[in-house]
Amino acid sequence: MSRRLDKYEKLPVYQKAQELFDLAEVIADALKEDEMKEHLATQMFSNAALIQAKIAGAEGGGLYTLRMQNAVLIKLATQDMFNAISFASMVEINEEDYVDLMRDKIDEFRLVFNDWVRGFDKSYDIPDNWAIRFDTSTPEQEKLEELMFDEDRFFSDFDDGDIEGEDDDIEEGD
Repeated sequence: MSRRLDKYEKLPVYQKAQELFDLAEVIADALKEDEMKEHLATQMFSNAALIQAKIAGAEGGGLYTLRMQNAVLIKLATQDMFNAISFASMVEINEEDYVDLMRDKIDEFRLVFNDWVRGFDKSYDIPDNWAIRFDTSTPEQEKLEELMFDEDRFFSDFDDGDIEGEDDDIEEGD
């Protein structure tokens, strides 16, 4: 297993995401047989898996815009999970009332998630040309945005030591 994988799996936000995944599994198993059961279970599982994948994606790259993009998708997936269990409760296809349990687990996740997002480095970013974070309406602003990008820092994330299975004895040009 790579060092990066070990690193993000140890994050509190990832561990809380695993708890959400485990809860989604319990809830999916408890749903009554119904034509909606498969759809709701799939929705909960796919969102729980998406949350974990987006945490890994945010940790895999340091650019603020990319990390925030992943954070927004995590928020939406979490809301979709809650909507699925709320709907299951409304149409009475769950034998237990898991709404409060899911709400509590999501709230626990939200608190850890907020701490995680606050730790993102806002100064390490580049414009994404979508004008969500940056106002690229002036040439002066465009120049400032270009200066914010630290090419050495960006490419240091891809240093040779992080590639698993690479032979360190191979020299350039071989």
